Amino acid sequence: MEMFGMSLMLISVFVGFGLLIGTLFGFFGMGGSFLVTPALLVMGYPSTVAVGSGLAFVFGTSVIGALRHRNHGQVDYKLAAIMTVAMTIGIEGGKRVVFYLEATGMSDLIISVAYVGLLALVGLLTLRDAWTSGDDTDDTDSLELADRVQSIHIPPMVTLRGNIRVSATIIFAIGLSIGVLSGFLGVGGGFLLMPAMMYGLGVPAAIAVGTDILQITISGAFGAFVYAQAGSVALPVVGALLAGSALGARVGAGATKLVDDDEIKGYFAAMLLAGSLAVAAKKLGTAYGIDVLNTVSMVLIFGAAILVSGAVVLAAVCRLRNDSTGRLCQLTTTTT
Repeated sequence: MEMFGMSLMLISVFVGFGLLIGTLFGFFGMGGSFLVTPALLVMGYPSTVAVGSGLAFVFGTSVIGALRHRNHGQVDYKLAAIMTVAMTIGIEGGKRVVFYLEATGMSDLIISVAYVGLLALVGLLTLRDAWTSGDDTDDTDSLELADRVQSIHIPPMVTLRGNIRVSATIIFAIGLSIGVLSGFLGVGGGFLLMPAMMYGLGVPAAIAVGTDILQITISGAFGAFVYAQAGSVALPVVGALLAGSALGARVGAGATKLVDDDEIKGYFAAMLLAGSLAVAAKKLGTAYGIDVLNTVSMVLIFGAAILVSGAVVLAAVCRLRNDSTGRLCQLTTTTT
């Protein structure tokens, strides 16, 4: 039996995957397209459809989060405006590159390679951060980077919330660069933009998260629109993913009140690295006709989401029970 051109089994898979990603979004404040796009690539969707659908999913998952942070006063509208303009231009540029590469027949290979490299890089940096959490040296390095950026006086200068004065030109350049990646890879840019604001510009963490989600909502809407105009958004897939993520986001948001995010960084890094390995395995399996690698890629991409989402929920349950003796709870709290 089929609905909207997909089997009920496939719809169930996407709803379940959306539930897992929604949990991650609610917990980490990131749209989840860094998993959706490679998952669609792994499942055989064309690169343009995978990218466009990833951006559409980003928009849907970010709206509620943006409204919540606005109510808490955790949004810098001046910073969001500059980032939005820059990323909008960057997304358009990234989209043009994707369609140019598709015309040459190289888009799938280049996007897959870029995903492998980007996810691996961010995953390794996150893993390093998890291993060195609490190290004063890392905190000092981050502060020195922000100080150096703030000391560059390229007009016009703007004052951000938290009494931070920085060059609008630098803000624009950062947003433009991340926007190109967003349009090229179909990612909302949150897992790049938030660290850039915190460590590069010195924006307080709470404001960085709120501004990040607001900006992702706007840029995700624009990115989804331009890809939809080209017929490159799989609406049934996006709808199924959003149906699951609506519940998952509530679960993840609730977990943030119970679990220290430092405890889960190791799992988050593992998820990113698994996504990188999944896309690499898929590409190698397709190129050399090795079916087992295609299976491995599916297991990695879905298994990573299950592992990390489960770890978040389990850690929250353990905190609720205040149980430090159970073996599963010990695994959750000591692995990272």
